[in-house]
Amino acid sequence: MKLSLATRIFLGYAVVLVTFGAVSLFSVAELHRNRLEIRLVSQGYLQLSQDAASLESFHTNQEKDTERLLEEGSVETRRALIRLARLYFPSLMAERLQAAKVRAREVRALAPTGEMHFVQDLESRFDELSTRYQTYGRAAEAVFTVLSHEKPAAEAVSRATSELRQQESSIGRDIRFLRAALSNRIRERVDGAEDRERRTGLAIITLSVLAIGVGLGATAWSARTLRPVRTLIEGVSRIGRGDYSAQLGVRGDDEVAVLAREFDAMARSLQAREAQLKAQAEALMRAEQLAAVGRISAQVAHEVRNPLSSIGLNVELMQDAFEQASFESPADAREARELLAAVTREVDRLTEVTEQYLRMARPPRPSLEPTDVTEVLASVLDFSREELERAHVEVVREMTEQPPQALADEGQLRQVFLNLLRNAREAMPDGGRLTIATRVHEREVEVALQDTGRGMTEAVRSRIFEPFFTTKEDGTGLGLAVCQQILKTHGGSLGCQSEPGQGTTFSVRLPRA
Repeated sequence: MKLSLATRIFLGYAVVLVTFGAVSLFSVAELHRNRLEIRLVSQGYLQLSQDAASLESFHTNQEKDTERLLEEGSVETRRALIRLARLYFPSLMAERLQAAKVRAREVRALAPTGEMHFVQDLESRFDELSTRYQTYGRAAEAVFTVLSHEKPAAEAVSRATSELRQQESSIGRDIRFLRAALSNRIRERVDGAEDRERRTGLAIITLSVLAIGVGLGATAWSARTLRPVRTLIEGVSRIGRGDYSAQLGVRGDDEVAVLAREFDAMARSLQAREAQLKAQAEALMRAEQLAAVGRISAQVAHEVRNPLSSIGLNVELMQDAFEQASFESPADAREARELLAAVTREVDRLTEVTEQYLRMARPPRPSLEPTDVTEVLASVLDFSREELERAHVEVVREMTEQPPQALADEGQLRQVFLNLLRNAREAMPDGGRLTIATRVHEREVEVALQDTGRGMTEAVRSRIFEPFFTTKEDGTGLGLAVCQQILKTHGGSLGCQSEPGQGTTFSVRLPRA
């Protein structure tokens, strides 16, 4: 089950509250337990110990009174002492034993389960003392009866006194054992309470530190959970400044992660839209440039092309006339012919420029037919062989075994390949190697022309298809633009990869036939 961000933060602080609550409950429980322990000792065992001490003191006094009675020689005094003993001792002893038994029952109400056995043992001992004192009372009455005579028989006194002393000794020993048991129990409970108090203190300190640690951990976890919010805010700020490349990359399944992923998708969409708008703006600019070229080319065709044709025709007539003319010296004839040849070259160059402008302004509609790309390349290479050999360019052909068939206009395709071959030759002024490879893909045919020339920087490569952009001193900047336009009308494309000093590769892609 996936928990929301608010739920997880709530659970984190709930854990903190539960931890501190558990520490508090533990402290209260231990304080309550210590209070019960103190109450058991102070109001229970100490009172019972005092009752036992009182019984022992009373019993000791009784033993002394018995010794005094046995040593008394006056009959009247003995009788007086016997009357006092009969009057006070039984009632006081019974009263004190009854008070001790009541106290024991009260202690049983205070005692925890673990102390029940000891308290019940105390009650049984007090009951036993009550029974023993009844027997002691009968033995004492026998002694009193013997000693009440004016001249008690020595044998009777000795027998009654021996029984009484045995009872006194036994009762005194039981009372001392009872006091010792209570004293030991009090000492054990006090020592246990002290030890438990130390352990409780350490436990409370440990649990408090643990609770603080849990609180700090929950705070750190909450801060870490909310950290993507800060990243999201920074990303929104970057988008607001126009930087659409902001990508948050937040992972998870909570609301912030989902929002971050949607933000990344939005940023990518905006970036793609910006790139699309930029491409459309560039296309519009190229269209405007092409429209300007169209207008210029029409003017050039009207104002320049016809005069150039006339000039070219007249120059040819002059060359024919010079063949029959006579000059004062061979040097004058050679100079005249060189001037006419220069004029002819310039006329041809200007004618080619006007033709390029016209092709850019009014490109002919291609006649798409299944065309053997390998055959077209071979024809173009044969046509350019002499030119490439003079430039010391080695041509390496890597053609597929099966001739690739593409839908193309052969004449326009020859124009594209001738332009690319000329550019490759000019990129290797000191010679080099030109590798031409064909590849057949599922839906298209690819022709790659790779040279070992100087290559291009990224800034130059990004503008080579712009009309009028050129790096040549005598270039028009229309060759590659015309090639790209031709391939687009074919439903293909023209790509370029280049690095400075690593050569250049042009990739021509055409739809398969």
